Amino acid sequence: MTKTVLVVDDDPTQRRLIQAVLERDGFAVSHAEGGDAAIAHLTSGAAADVILLDLVMPGLNGQDTLKEMRARGFQQPVIVLTASGGVDTVVKAMQAGACDFFIKPASPERITVSIRNALSMGDLKGEVERLTKRAGGKTTFADLIGASPVMTMVKRMGERAAKSAIPVLITGESGVGKELIARAVHGSSDRAGKPFVAVNCGAIPENLVESILFGHEKGSFTGATDKHLGKFKEADGGTLFLDEVGELPLDMQVKLLRALQEGEIDPIGSKRSIKVDVRIVSATNRDLQQAVSAGRFREDLFYRLNVFPIEAPSLRERREDIPALVEAFIRRFNVEEGKRVIGAAPETMQLLTAFDWPGNVRQLENTVYRAIVLADAPYLQPFDFPAISGLAAPIEAVSIAPAPPPAALLQAAHAAMAASVGEAPVRILDDRGHLRTLEEIERDLIQHAIDVYAGHMSEVARRLGIGRSTLYRKVREQGIEVDMKEAG
Repeated sequence: MTKTVLVVDDDPTQRRLIQAVLERDGFAVSHAEGGDAAIAHLTSGAAADVILLDLVMPGLNGQDTLKEMRARGFQQPVIVLTASGGVDTVVKAMQAGACDFFIKPASPERITVSIRNALSMGDLKGEVERLTKRAGGKTTFADLIGASPVMTMVKRMGERAAKSAIPVLITGESGVGKELIARAVHGSSDRAGKPFVAVNCGAIPENLVESILFGHEKGSFTGATDKHLGKFKEADGGTLFLDEVGELPLDMQVKLLRALQEGEIDPIGSKRSIKVDVRIVSATNRDLQQAVSAGRFREDLFYRLNVFPIEAPSLRERREDIPALVEAFIRRFNVEEGKRVIGAAPETMQLLTAFDWPGNVRQLENTVYRAIVLADAPYLQPFDFPAISGLAAPIEAVSIAPAPPPAALLQAAHAAMAASVGEAPVRILDDRGHLRTLEEIERDLIQHAIDVYAGHMSEVARRLGIGRSTLYRKVREQGIEVDMKEAG
């Protein structure tokens, strides 16, 4: 999705200049002629991913506008603009929450780099917040991405289930995000912040299921060299998430049912039962009712787990959520891979939204990950998704010829450079095609500048970007003869 920059400046000419720079780089631009208009823009819910804020404006000035934004909970990155560059003013703005500043007029490169840095910092903060919530067991339904009708229903059902200790069974196709819903149930309940233990029942070897779930005592069987608590005990006081619960063997289903009914477990080799306080959230991509009819799943356990069912929708049922999901994945993978992809081009987003995604959100996530790793442009293009678009990245046609020897290759490069700059008065390569020393190149460059500017040393120094005293020192060190037309 295109990122929107809100430009807050009372000077319409300045706003138009910045708009031209930003639109050339693919940003959308909104305008506000003052602080009050900026607050009104944000309050209305209009898009604003980054804010460029002039400090000196009539009415509500930049400092007060920034304070009001933060007081109202608007956390978008703010870059302040100033014409004077007063240190005290800039310091106060940074202390109030601005992430960067620049002095007007700024170069186009300075503006775009600042905005991209601000977006990257926002991505980093968002990813840190997401990981902190996940690690602390405080993910809530507000963190679930999607505002489609089916996803809104899932959130409402989940929030109701979270208010009690009722067992929840989450059903849905593989890759729809059942574990994320389970984490939101846990994080929205009074057990938030306590252990959330996830177990993939389909990935446990059949002979280890009992030990992993309920634990064992040291020496209780061959290989039991230490005591193991088990997942039920690890989740004591919190939530145990049994993913793919339909894969449990029948004998383990009996023991699981007893643990749920009695609230206690029997570790292998233990002489007594252990009380546990665990909330059970389970998930499956199978039809458990059909498994019950076929005798593969116990009916009594099914009714024990299926007290509060929640069906997670497939991605093709919530296509309107795809843009938000893509944007979230871009933010995450920008941080993980050190990239600065701004978003997806409109035609790319249209392509992704129209696709059926048989692997659901997991497939979308992995597809965006691959595109981010390979992308070179600021916006993801259709050819970044070749498996979906059928397009390959454009490459220039080249004729295949035998590779020339290194010296010949360097001479050819020198000839090309000479052709591009005319006579090339300062040579980079010697007669054998090797690089000349930096001292030799610098001497020729100074001599050439002196010849071009007829010995006017102030102009020579200015054009070379060095001080006159430095220029005189280099002239002496290099032994350059010069007929100076301008005294010190």
